[in-house]
Amino acid sequence: MDINQIQELIRLVSKSKIAELILKEGDFKIIIRNQAAPEHSASTSTQVVAFPPPVVAMPGATPPLPAPPTPAAAPPASAAPAAPAEPPAPEPAPAGHLLTIKSPMVGTFYRAPSPDKPPFVKVGDMVNVGTKVCIIEAMKLFNEIESEVKGRIAKVLVEDASPVEYDQPLFLVEPA
Repeated sequence: MDINQIQELIRLVSKSKIAELILKEGDFKIIIRNQAAPEHSASTSTQVVAFPPPVVAMPGATPPLPAPPTPAAAPPASAAPAAPAEPPAPEPAPAGHLLTIKSPMVGTFYRAPSPDKPPFVKVGDMVNVGTKVCIIEAMKLFNEIESEVKGRIAKVLVEDASPVEYDQPLFLVEPA
């Protein structure tokens, strides 16, 4: 299973009424929880999803694949109490006039394309829709994250090289 398949599963679960999806494929296991889904749907319906085994399995790539889903599976359980504690701190002060750029995936947040390069954006920089604002590394893939809003960067909410969760706020933006 590659990162694109995992991202697609996350999108599908977040748009559906599925409360939890557990996927096991050999030694690989991933759990995706939808906090927006109603509580009763998890107890009344169970959906089983089966995927064929991967066609290409490289000996060097097999051990790293099971390791990342385990940390990704554990934080959603611990992120339920932790995630609500983080966003309310920056959001009450701006009183809702700031827009948020959120993480589209679980991974490691990087402000710059490499350690010796300047960050994609700094506080005070103007961004347009499509402006690259950061990179999130997920399973050894570096995903460039683009702004979905237009405005001026007001605050960077995540430290460089820090782990981030799906839908975690990364930047606050003053609308243009």
